[in-house]
Amino acid sequence: MGETTATIKTLKPGNFVIIDGEPCKVVGLTKSKPGKHGSSKIRLEAMGIFDNRRRFMLKPSSADVQVPIIEKKTAQVISISGDIVQLMDLTDYSTFEANIPEEFEGKLESGREILYWKLGNKILIRELR
Repeated sequence: MGETTATIKTLKPGNFVIIDGEPCKVVGLTKSKPGKHGSSKIRLEAMGIFDNRRRFMLKPSSADVQVPIIEKKTAQVISISGDIVQLMDLTDYSTFEANIPEEFEGKLESGREILYWKLGNKILIRELR
């Protein structure tokens, strides 16, 4: 999975971070005051992009965290088989398969364009065009 680093204190709700090897969307940050012998800490709360599990991270405010590199692309639906959709990227014309998210069940049809996110080798359908 493509990733880079960022300082945890620069993150805001809506940003993305990798926790336990899973890409997550930040939903909240809580900053504690510096203690007598230490620096301030940040408690980060995030939701998994693919599994919708809530995850937490507690680190010093100057610590670096992993941030996923998200490629936003468009594709065309070629065929649908159960809960798997076959897509063709509209930039390089490569074909691949992806799972259909619950919110798009019954809404996808052949020939329709979609917006998808690619995180490493994982595909997430985000929007119908």
